[in-house]
Amino acid sequence: MSSCLFCKMASGEIPVKKVYEDEHLFAIEDINPVAPIHLLIITKEHITNAPDLQGEHDAAIGSVFRVAAQLAKERGVAEDGFRIVNNTNAGAGQSVFHIHFHLLAGRRLTWPPG
Repeated sequence: MSSCLFCKMASGEIPVKKVYEDEHLFAIEDINPVAPIHLLIITKEHITNAPDLQGEHDAAIGSVFRVAAQLAKERGVAEDGFRIVNNTNAGAGQSVFHIHFHLLAGRRLTWPPG
């Protein structure tokens, strides 16, 4: 999608420092962090949000949790705990309409969330 911020990052049109990348996903640090560790795990393929997921997306979406755990381990927060968040549509806080997941850690995360 030509106007999508995350598609432009995935393609390299907008250069970003990727902290992880594979054939399905890439991860970057959030520019407006809400926790000491706040990474975005983003699909390379443009998928608007969860209601648009199809069976063909299973490998990419399934790997989000493995990648999140790997990144949490690398940053030394896996044992203390971390949260993986996906906001779907504006009412839930989605501001970029390209499916992505927030990895939050490094502070006490309360429940229920915001």
